[in-house]
Amino acid sequence: MSYWTLELASYLSDAPFPANKDELIDYAIRTGAPAEVIENLQALEDGGIEIYDSIEDIWPDYPSEEDFLWNEEEY
Repeated sequence: MSYWTLELASYLSDAPFPANKDELIDYAIRTGAPAEVIENLQALEDGGIEIYDSIEDIWPDYPSEEDFLWNEEEY
């Protein structure tokens, strides 16, 4: 079973999406991502997905930019 954190997912923020599983693993290796990232990618069950369009396809709970927005006028 794989687990994702913001830190681990951040290693894929500049990945060449859309990409298949092997391309993402290759990218993670080439960019020096931690072993956990590579293991998580290897553990992905395809579930009918051959091409991943974004990190959300890999980790559906990935926070969007909207999750981090706040009213700047309050500060």
